[in-house]
Amino acid sequence: MKRISNWQVLTNGIVRENPVLILMIGLCPALAVSTTTRDALGMGIAASFVLVCSNLIISMLRKIIPLEVRIPVFIVIISTFVTIVDYTMQARAPELYRILGVFVPLIVVNCIILGRAEAFASKNSVSKSFLDGLGMALGFTFVITLIGIFRELLGNGTILGQNVLGAGFHNSPVLFMVLPPGAFLIIGVLKGLINRYFHASR
Repeated sequence: MKRISNWQVLTNGIVRENPVLILMIGLCPALAVSTTTRDALGMGIAASFVLVCSNLIISMLRKIIPLEVRIPVFIVIISTFVTIVDYTMQARAPELYRILGVFVPLIVVNCIILGRAEAFASKNSVSKSFLDGLGMALGFTFVITLIGIFRELLGNGTILGQNVLGAGFHNSPVLFMVLPPGAFLIIGVLKGLINRYFHASR
């Protein structure tokens, strides 16, 4: 099997195997909680913590986890870190927690996290699993935050709550962008751009 460098492991999740734009997984939170930059970034950070930590622990335990029960064990490990995020967010950022709502506990069944546990962390070293989790986390957080920036900017004329397009735009925003179809539109545009980039780089 061809060996890949640590740099490749890290950057795959950011670009070539970006979970949202290339693998097209983890779309539920990307669509549901990206109406503002803050909400998108909050979800990205929460999912990133769970992804990196679960990758690390699963890789450490990969040789002693029985093959027959690996998926339930993975879910228990992931659930532990989701619980940490859930209670920390309730205590430290209650307003953000209220907005993200059910999507915080649903990180447990996020396809990105369980997918990387099964496809990578359970088969690779701790260092590579850490880099894989970090790369996937950065790729997911970057894209969901970018979607949040565009939706908030076009839908409200603001970024992080600050009016950047002037009072005129703020009084007549493109409300379509803060609705679910707006998220599909932004993802479609970003997907088209990254496909064009890969096509041009061949």
